[in-house]
Amino acid sequence: MNNSIVVIPTYNEIENVEAIIRKVFSLSQPFHVLIIDDGSPDGTAAVVKGLMVEFNGQLHLVERKGKLGLGTAYIHGFKWAMERGYEYIFEMDADFSHPPEDLIRLHHACAVEGHDVAIGSRYITGVNVVNWPINRVLMSYFAGYYVRMITGMQIMDPTAGFICYTSKVLKTINLDNIRFIGYAFQIEMKFNSWKYGFDIVEVPIIFTDRTKGASKMSKGIFKEAILGVITLKVNSFFKRYIPHGQVQK
Repeated sequence: MNNSIVVIPTYNEIENVEAIIRKVFSLSQPFHVLIIDDGSPDGTAAVVKGLMVEFNGQLHLVERKGKLGLGTAYIHGFKWAMERGYEYIFEMDADFSHPPEDLIRLHHACAVEGHDVAIGSRYITGVNVVNWPINRVLMSYFAGYYVRMITGMQIMDPTAGFICYTSKVLKTINLDNIRFIGYAFQIEMKFNSWKYGFDIVEVPIIFTDRTKGASKMSKGIFKEAILGVITLKVNSFFKRYIPHGQVQK
């Protein structure tokens, strides 16, 4: 059985979904793909269903009723993947902002180098962002500084959404207690991984803004991230994190 699966949430991604699926399956490293579609009215799920005949056993689809949020989509996908025994579970956007070929590098970081979490980082070797306006680049870059200042975790790209988690990380984190759904979800997952003592590495990627479809970014999502970081830090004072590998006494 293939032990690696890429979880891709979709909402109105009919312009990108077939291309991203075919690109992942064209890679030299074998991956399975799980699409979590939130009731896209543009027919995204129908395209995926058509491709499932061609990629039988490799391509999977979960349809949800309504736009329920990025974080809940990933949590649903993580649980689905763990129930089926996948060892390396990836997050990736459908819009080609995350280079699919870099899935191989993230997999190598975990499966060969032995890291527990591998983050496709826009900022570990400078600012590697293409087609973003300067105000959005600055907002994203300084958001990372803000997260590091508040939480203490030294991750250069804490809002990154291109990640490989090993199953032991996702089994250790109580996914039912993850509360945020947007950028703050990405921060919360990394914060928990860090607090539990997992080995996290950042792998440099070049992030290219979408050329097809519409961005899902909103002021509400950004506000959630700003306030959510403070909430995470405060709540951590009242929670006991037993580092991975230690036995609770």
